[in-house]
Amino acid sequence: EQYASSSAYYQVTSYNSIAQDIDFINETLELDFVILDEAQRIKNWKTKVSKSVKKLNSTYAVVLTGTPLENRLEELYSIMQFIDVYQLGPLYQFVDRYQLKDTESGKVIGYQHLNEIKSMLADTLIRRTKAEVLKELPERMDKNLFVPMTFEQSEIHDEMQRLVSKLVSKWRKFGFLNEVDRQKLILSLSRMRMVCDSTFIIDQRTRKDTKVDELMNIVEEFLETNDSKVVIFSQWERMTRLIAAEFDKKGIEYKYLHSRIPSHKREKLLTNFKEKPNLRIFLSTDTGGVGLNLQSASLVINLDIPWNPAVLEQRIGRVYRLGQNRNVTVINLVSTGTIEHKMLDVLKFKSSMASGVLDGGEDTIFLDNEQFKGFMESLATLTDEISTDIDFEIDADPV
Repeated sequence: EQYASSSAYYQVTSYNSIAQDIDFINETLELDFVILDEAQRIKNWKTKVSKSVKKLNSTYAVVLTGTPLENRLEELYSIMQFIDVYQLGPLYQFVDRYQLKDTESGKVIGYQHLNEIKSMLADTLIRRTKAEVLKELPERMDKNLFVPMTFEQSEIHDEMQRLVSKLVSKWRKFGFLNEVDRQKLILSLSRMRMVCDSTFIIDQRTRKDTKVDELMNIVEEFLETNDSKVVIFSQWERMTRLIAAEFDKKGIEYKYLHSRIPSHKREKLLTNFKEKPNLRIFLSTDTGGVGLNLQSASLVINLDIPWNPAVLEQRIGRVYRLGQNRNVTVINLVSTGTIEHKMLDVLKFKSSMASGVLDGGEDTIFLDNEQFKGFMESLATLTDEISTDIDFEIDADPV
């Protein structure tokens, strides 16, 4: 009834609503112009949301996104489909032209001719970076703060690491892993990342960690020596719960955003953080990585490193954006000699892929400067590489 009876010049809806109502929309509305904000929501053409959005009938379309390419080149292809299904040609030709695959395993080992894609999109894509359009932004300083793990954390990390090595050895022997083994692999990698923050994230009983104390030292010093505010991010809600408990014990006022906070309460939460001088800490999961304006802060602390560089930049972009008038400091807490430590190289690879396509960066990239060893082969030597501090890189987003 809302669609049919509305005489409004424009209508605003959500991606999930389109997925549910696409038939009603096409039956009742004659659309001239569709604008998609946060268009990375359609990066995977297999999802119901993506398929539904692409069924919208309109004469003109514009998509807006700060992250048109996050993990794989095919994501850009999927988003581009909404604008012009012919622009990048058939998918099989696109993949064959720009992917580099290992001749034996068939695994994607890199990408090539990336600048060519940029040329193909020249009449369709408007790319504006902060460096180009926000020249009045203050300086930004990024720091990686390396912290040791406790003995208990290391034990769990190393145990998961050994399981990963066994699964990869099985893959190398037989050439495949069944679904059960794949899930074990994903879970083990996830647990390795979780325990880098705290054993509490794994079992919700023990509290063996070093990042919590490190964070509290940083925050307390910042509050004493600075009159600005701080935003703290973690991928894991259990980790943010630990931090919230520490703030409660010390009587430090803060605002806390997580997935259980309903949308209608978030505006008041943000308003309080912005307007109350004594409210100087904003604690958030990646729920707050998109769609929030937190320019009243000048310090961003990432308690953990995401697989995806776009997620990291989305976090930082909540603070370092138009309207910011202070220099911004970003501190990444990284557990030394762990999978988290090596993920810094993962972020570098994924960023270079986006740069090659969108900003005229490197035309051909690999996960390794010398040669691509393959995702599974990299995992096979994970134990030795972490313990001896040899670089390893991994092109996956298993969580």
